[in-house]
Amino acid sequence: MTKIASSIFKAYDIRGIVGETLTEDAVRAVGQSIATDARALGQTSFVIGRDGRLSGPAFASALANGIQSAGLDVIDLGMVATPMMYYAAYELNTHCGVMVTGSHNPPEYNGLKMVVADEAIHGERIQALYQRIMSGALASGAGRYSTHDIRGAYLDRILADVKLSEPLRIAIDCGNGVAGAFAGELYRRLGCTVTELFCDVDGTFPNHHPDPAQPENLEALIECLRTTDAEIGLAFDGDGDRLGVVTKDGQIIYPDRQLMLFAADVLSRNPGGTIIYDVKCTRNVALWVKQHGGTPLMWKTGHSLIKAKLRETGAPLAGEMSGHVFFKDRWYGFDDGLYAGARLLEIVAAAKGRGTDPSALLNGLPNSISTPELQMRLAEGENYALISALQEKAPARFRELGATEVALIDGVRAEYADGFGLARSSNTTPVVVLRFEADSETALARIQGDFKSVIESVMPTARLPF
Repeated sequence: MTKIASSIFKAYDIRGIVGETLTEDAVRAVGQSIATDARALGQTSFVIGRDGRLSGPAFASALANGIQSAGLDVIDLGMVATPMMYYAAYELNTHCGVMVTGSHNPPEYNGLKMVVADEAIHGERIQALYQRIMSGALASGAGRYSTHDIRGAYLDRILADVKLSEPLRIAIDCGNGVAGAFAGELYRRLGCTVTELFCDVDGTFPNHHPDPAQPENLEALIECLRTTDAEIGLAFDGDGDRLGVVTKDGQIIYPDRQLMLFAADVLSRNPGGTIIYDVKCTRNVALWVKQHGGTPLMWKTGHSLIKAKLRETGAPLAGEMSGHVFFKDRWYGFDDGLYAGARLLEIVAAAKGRGTDPSALLNGLPNSISTPELQMRLAEGENYALISALQEKAPARFRELGATEVALIDGVRAEYADGFGLARSSNTTPVVVLRFEADSETALARIQGDFKSVIESVMPTARLPF
């Protein structure tokens, strides 16, 4: 029995350090286990893809071997963005797929995002993969292997759906992630003039980390907008399923504000629809959705968890503060940064046609004083222990400090009359993510002080990032 690190089995995907916790043997075993799961549900084949990480080819080969060894067929898409794998699972009628990707994690990481019977598996289903490997209860067989180029069909599908009423000048920053292989062509075919930054795929990420959630990773894009005639900037994470947006005047339009723009458009066709947002999003989302005739629903962070809630509720749109946007309106319900970028450009182009400057449209979305995602780095496992302790002890303390409501959906979110604070555990790295929003700098500092006090009461050695 090959030793498999249990730590790679996260809440909504598999993630580990290449050659240490995540090995080719581990990936092969996961492939056989997930194919066993799929086979029991009557599935017969998987699409697989990989991002631009250096370990991708070897892991994709091991994954294919594992799936085939359980008797299921493999259709290998090669190097693609994660949403292209999701699309291929629909287009090629496999209903199952696995993407070899480390997403926005550092270069030494890689992982797997998995779909079985049209469901992005998470939680207990992922833990069951590990248990099945450990027990040896794995199917055996000899599945077939083939390759398929999904690029043309994917780009054509977006171009058939999205039309720009006005030409736009845009800059795109792919951070040397896999989106760089596709984004330039997509947006040029939409009718944009495109300035490309770091669009050559390089798994060492030599220019900056491919994570548009972190402001420092948008500095080059902001400078490009300042010094060229580009009207708007789009940025993508390492596997192309998240979107970052920057205006001409250098303002970052964080994904919760992007979600408001999308919600107004989607609700115009889906009156009364549910709009799902994760616990990290601004309080303004709920108010905005209500004002536009929709039903806001706050839910847990995590692409698989949001997708499951979207399927359960039939919502036409969902979004996360991290940049994942899920369109069920006109699309398939999976997170797709390239498609979300096209939808945003469609809205911006229509506004431009009405005489509204793109940056003015975006900067005019409701805003509050807020922090980006702040990361409190801990030892492996300490993040979960801290959040568990906070969920047990913090609600009463926060209410003493003036919080009007404490939500424990995912971590601890304390709501105040003039803002909110959040502490939740990352499910991919040993980090507690903190985020704060308020109506004034004074209120922001007070809420951060409350969180500092409460966190230090359960972890006196805590080193907070504010």
